[in-house]
Amino acid sequence: MDNKMIVSSSPHIRAIESVQSVMTDVLIALFPVALMAVLLFGYQALLTMAISVATAMLVEALWLRKRDFFSDGSAAVTGLLFAMVLPPASPWWLVIVGSAASIIIGKQVFGGIGYNIFNPALVGRAIVVISWGGQVAGNVWSQPQPFAFGADISAVTVATPLASQAEALEVNLTQLLIGNVAGSLGETSALALLIGGIWLYYKGHIDWRIPGGFIGSVLIMGIIFGGGFYDNHLMTGLFHILAGGVMLGAIFMATDLVTSPITPKGKLIFGIGCGLITMLIRIWGILPEGVTFAILLMNAITPIIDNFTVPQQFGGVKKSA
Repeated sequence: MDNKMIVSSSPHIRAIESVQSVMTDVLIALFPVALMAVLLFGYQALLTMAISVATAMLVEALWLRKRDFFSDGSAAVTGLLFAMVLPPASPWWLVIVGSAASIIIGKQVFGGIGYNIFNPALVGRAIVVISWGGQVAGNVWSQPQPFAFGADISAVTVATPLASQAEALEVNLTQLLIGNVAGSLGETSALALLIGGIWLYYKGHIDWRIPGGFIGSVLIMGIIFGGGFYDNHLMTGLFHILAGGVMLGAIFMATDLVTSPITPKGKLIFGIGCGLITMLIRIWGILPEGVTFAILLMNAITPIIDNFTVPQQFGGVKKSA
């Protein structure tokens, strides 16, 4: 009888969703992106994804001493997302090292899922970029990439469009939308990313504020500071949205439930911050792409954003100045 007066800690609202069901939905959302990567880049894309996912699941199972490799599915999601930010023909050892680092350094050292500060896949990406930049950037794009049906698509054999204005002008917005351009496995086809994003939004796993703020700030900065090199200022802004990892980062990386703010206002601030930092790096930095470091930097200040945007407690009194 006395136990009826005991109130457990929040949350008090239960849902039928579990971590495994959410991760399964993310994998479903990533399927069009993965399929397009295989169609564009062939068996090497499939091999890179398979190695990355298998490594992530195996490393997490060994770390947690579990026999169930799939477990809650978060390791599979991390492995697939890490593969999405790699070139099609990445060395197998780099895929293994980066995927393992994503799980160990990006996730498990913080205590596992729900406790990690940074997006695990982007931690792995940052590590391989800093350690083996030549393997994931620069001349790697000039290597011919296989096509699934044996055809040769010249658009995927040149430098990534973000490398310079010359490469950018070699492609049009339609190619960027479909994905017939050079780039990482998951950043080339904006259409496939949009399909996955619609699924996640329909299932209620992402909030429009983060991708909206991210993409919106990239568009505005691209229009104002992009230089109008791509036909005109508006088209240059659209180019910056469709090229590189903006769509992948905005839809699948920045919206990570663990490492992004929980308040509506905080989500919008977070998204805008990601877009601003991305464009600061692209336009005035030494790197052609800034999505990875933009999201990681915003991950670091997520607790601060939450602290300043938490709504007033019901019945609470504002602090006097």
